[in-house]
Amino acid sequence: GEVQATAHSECDVFIDLRGGAPAFPSYQKRNGYFWADPAKTGELERIALTARERVGEFEKTVYFRLEDSLCAHSRANKTGCTRCLDVCPTEAIFSFGDHVQIDSDICAGCGSCAAVCPTSAITMTESPFEALTKAVEVMARVYREHTEESPRLVFHTLNAGGEAMAHLARYGDGLADDLIPMGLEHIDRIGHAEILAALGAGYAEVLLLADNETDRQAVAAEVELAQAMVSGAHHSPSRIRVVAANELSVEGDNAGRVSEPVLLVGGRRDITRVTVSAMANGVEAPIPLPQGAPYGAIEIDSDKCTLCLACVSLCPTGALGDHPDRPEVQFTENACVQCGVCESTCPETAINLKPQLDLSKGALSARALHGEEPFECIKCGRPFGVASTINRIVEKLENQHWMYKNADNVQLIKMCDDCRVKSQFHGESAPLAGGERPRVRTRDDYLDS
Repeated sequence: GEVQATAHSECDVFIDLRGGAPAFPSYQKRNGYFWADPAKTGELERIALTARERVGEFEKTVYFRLEDSLCAHSRANKTGCTRCLDVCPTEAIFSFGDHVQIDSDICAGCGSCAAVCPTSAITMTESPFEALTKAVEVMARVYREHTEESPRLVFHTLNAGGEAMAHLARYGDGLADDLIPMGLEHIDRIGHAEILAALGAGYAEVLLLADNETDRQAVAAEVELAQAMVSGAHHSPSRIRVVAANELSVEGDNAGRVSEPVLLVGGRRDITRVTVSAMANGVEAPIPLPQGAPYGAIEIDSDKCTLCLACVSLCPTGALGDHPDRPEVQFTENACVQCGVCESTCPETAINLKPQLDLSKGALSARALHGEEPFECIKCGRPFGVASTINRIVEKLENQHWMYKNADNVQLIKMCDDCRVKSQFHGESAPLAGGERPRVRTRDDYLDS
């Protein structure tokens, strides 16, 4: 018969000797899971020696802090941002309604989710962004005070990266004189904000030492985004590179350069904007960014938009708003994270996302994206609804539907809620009007009778 999953078991150490593919993605980061190919010599002995040391009790470290209210994953069953879900190597993150949840038992603390989270809903308890920013700023300042030149920074993993640099120092030419290494548990922790914070601290170049192809792929998208910003600011994208260990002894193209630091205050988006603004002196046009970038604008097709304001009601960051006195969609570009909730919500498919980085002051305040004149009630003159929508409804229904072949019924469409109710119940030809109410009998009526 068919195989049925009827058994359940629990274990602390899981040794996989099937010889096939590992049971989990990024299995090396799974605590207690050991995979080996029994066909290879020495694999069984290696696993046995490693697994038998797993004796005792320990508390699983919680590497992250999750703020549900900041998450832009979904609103009203309309999926938005999925960046953390896309990059998590261990599949510890899963959708949980309007936000995501992280299984702390599976999370290995690589920090790739925090590196791509556009709202800082996910932050790391170890090496948080503020601590990294402060460390790179102090190292750059001390180096510049002693040499009057700008250093270069290389992010690397503590284990494999540190061993590679030690090997280079012992058997090669060692690190270049202007290169400052900074070790992390996982290179995945570095995103575009950390890279630009280093450039803002005054480094001439920012390098990422990839231990293997997996690490290279993990940081590729964030490096591409940072390079697009630097290139748009009319600087060489080669100032940001993913390198191999043998490249660390070679001086960069920006050797001897003096890069003026900026004040690194605020969150990830604030520091990114300040750094690129300082580098893009004189650049006025928005900088185009790759698809999926967490910065950008929104374009509304005015021919399709009916100003239903569904996008405004569901925007998780408040980038979209409405006008208090007239039908209008307003947009604050600096608050937009390009989550796509508005695009998936719009019933008329009138919204398109445009990834870019606008450094002008106009991006910091609300501006009108699309608006129309309100329709004024033909009875009281109070504005209500959208003029084009009301006129379109009248055009489609007048003399086209049996209920609206009467001119009085058509006029109801042009009234506000209050006047429409009054006309239906109190007019001479009102469809819902009742007869004249009988006079209320009083005590005098009974006495006179």
